[in-house]
Amino acid sequence: MDRLFVVNKPIFISSNNYMNYVKRKYNTKKVGFSGTLDPFATGCLIVATGKFTKLFQFLNKTPKSYRATLWLGASSKSLDIENIIDIKDVPELSLEQVQEALTSLKGVIRYLPPKYSAKKINGQRAYDLARKEQDIALKEVESTIYDIKFLHYTHPFITFEVRVSEGTYVRSIAEILGEKFNLPATLSSLHRIHEGAFFYENEKPLNPYEYLKIPRNKFLGEDEVLELGKKIDSSYFEKKENGEYLVETKNFYSIIKIENNQVKYLLNRLPKEYK
Repeated sequence: MDRLFVVNKPIFISSNNYMNYVKRKYNTKKVGFSGTLDPFATGCLIVATGKFTKLFQFLNKTPKSYRATLWLGASSKSLDIENIIDIKDVPELSLEQVQEALTSLKGVIRYLPPKYSAKKINGQRAYDLARKEQDIALKEVESTIYDIKFLHYTHPFITFEVRVSEGTYVRSIAEILGEKFNLPATLSSLHRIHEGAFFYENEKPLNPYEYLKIPRNKFLGEDEVLELGKKIDSSYFEKKENGEYLVETKNFYSIIKIENNQVKYLLNRLPKEYK
């Protein structure tokens, strides 16, 4: 079965483990997902089965939006509620302080990813090293915060929505906010609302070719030439400029790359039907 859809990942289960449930539900062995959510996080997770698992790198998945709650006074090794080490009573903030701090984050920010993250260090995941309490030297990353909106504040909890570029660590945004308030802080909840145009809609099947970030191109030759993966050049296509393209034949879709008039098959004989 070839299917692309969005699941609503529940709390306190890893994205990987949740795929076991998806496999059983759809009676399929080949399942993949994109945009890992931490175990404590919930919400939109893009899932594909069958041949559509090959399409993740071509999907338009940005910007992403989250609803998050910041817990003032709580300290956590992982910047979330899974590894709380201390909770303190802290003074209440004014709404002006909260809104000013949130607004100041809009734009491009640079920061260190959480130590409990999937970043690789010499071939090992940072979270594995962190659990062993080993020293971790992470490199700064850059993210764009397109918008951040204050929702409500009931001390010690601040809830906000944020729209960010792909790869942003919202737990790090929580850490930055805590530093701005000069208070310990961690996330008590995190819900992903959407990834690009992907929203949770009761796991309805999606047409993957409507969600690609690459343009379409028209093939000018005989369909079987493309379907059989024969050697061709850019003269076979309507658009001849360098780039990646989705190309349709009567029976299949293909994704090709044109570079200096040469054509490379990235994916071929992709199914037209989805379930």
